[in-house]
Amino acid sequence: MNDRRSSGGGGLRAGALGTFDSVVMAVAGCGPAYTVVALVPALVVAAGLAAPAVLLFCVIPMVGIALAFRYLGRLDVSSGATYSWVARALHPFLGFLSGWAVVVATILFIIASTTPAGSATLLLFDEGLAGNDLLATAVGLGWFLLIAALVASGARIAARVRAVAVGVQLVLLLAVAAAALTQDGHAAEFSFSWFGFGHFDATHTFTAGALIASALYWGWDVTANLSEETRGGRGGSGLGGLIGLLTVAATLLTLTVSANVLLGPGAVTSTEGGFLRQLGEAAWPGMGGTLLVLAVPLSMVATLETTLLQATRTLFAMGRDRTIPSLLGRIHPRRQTPVVSTLVVVAVTVTALVLTAGVGSEVGFLEDALRGIGLLIAFYYALAGIAVTVACRSVLSASVGNLVFLGLWPLAGAVFNVWVFVASIPTLSGRALAIGLGALALGLVPVTVARFQGGRSFFRPRPLNPQYADTAEDHFAGSPAGAGPAGGRRDGLLSDF
Repeated sequence: MNDRRSSGGGGLRAGALGTFDSVVMAVAGCGPAYTVVALVPALVVAAGLAAPAVLLFCVIPMVGIALAFRYLGRLDVSSGATYSWVARALHPFLGFLSGWAVVVATILFIIASTTPAGSATLLLFDEGLAGNDLLATAVGLGWFLLIAALVASGARIAARVRAVAVGVQLVLLLAVAAAALTQDGHAAEFSFSWFGFGHFDATHTFTAGALIASALYWGWDVTANLSEETRGGRGGSGLGGLIGLLTVAATLLTLTVSANVLLGPGAVTSTEGGFLRQLGEAAWPGMGGTLLVLAVPLSMVATLETTLLQATRTLFAMGRDRTIPSLLGRIHPRRQTPVVSTLVVVAVTVTALVLTAGVGSEVGFLEDALRGIGLLIAFYYALAGIAVTVACRSVLSASVGNLVFLGLWPLAGAVFNVWVFVASIPTLSGRALAIGLGALALGLVPVTVARFQGGRSFFRPRPLNPQYADTAEDHFAGSPAGAGPAGGRRDGLLSDF
């Protein structure tokens, strides 16, 4: 495996981001305001008053996956993240398919979210304009092209824009939630029973809710793909992803409890696309709805930007390893950003949007694409959870902390995602299955071509193992300060827990 990654970026701008930037990026990747308006009503339909319980119990295994990303990132600083880790810990073919799943899922999400981003922007001015699909697509595409230009200009510039967008949306969401929990006139009284299993019944099941919750918690892992550009990449990016996931979980839990209190399950399920507006109006009559609607385009723009970063960095790592055309592994000589992979993602997105706009929204491709993405997410999350346990098997018995944080918890996260993958299949349409499973199977073509081209270092990786932690420090000799193991420990594992 190419060691350029470990030395500070293989050409990417090392030290462009800090741990705070990683936290912001993780929150932006999940897009709390966007996921609230898009998925929380569906979660309430599936789980009723028990929606907070679903979010609470589903974040526990997801933290296991965040821990897996954190520790794997300590052992291998790579913009490819799971693409590299799974290849070194399990098998190169599985590693490539993990990276392929990330690329396909992120590009599909960008395509599927661009038009809603335009609609959310137009909704601020005129509800009638927001219903015009062509106009919404054009506005969303304008946002996307602006974001792509920011990404290509350098991660530092984009980070400032993202921090503002994330900060504003979190303040708005939490302020409305706080108002909801402190005023009179509630639809229901708060109850701790919402965090238990007593409200599940034949029509409100944990399984149905968990399938939605898994999508709500996706996106924080973009921090791993920017580890080569993060100061203290062996620890900073992983810590940022973990803190970001917990921040999003707390925000979603608070908003869901607020929805139960202010609106009740019946009102939430009857709200046609205006759930967030209705929640805001109930909390702050006269202005709350408008403020929360403002949070949606901010959230979507930030999420589009982080998703683009994740796609381009993964493609860059693949191009650098020559498992796909090496052209995608090129960087801008001055900006030190993967300019070719960025242009490729932009070209694919624009082409797909033109085609879908041409055939019309009634075809439902974008909705099926979003559902198919869930299979890809569960696939690469599960492999990451397994990879850290396999890679660190020699040190699991060294301490209780190692056993829990490197073994049992990530493995529980892997089992949860395998269950999500299997349980989702019967619920998806044929087209959604074709998009999810078909896109994954399509990845066998480039990896097979790359394998038989011969002599690729990717297919002869150095094993990913904590025993290499000592020698790994040698690779950081020329890196910026702080790029080594957190806390100065040579094992680089549990030093900050």
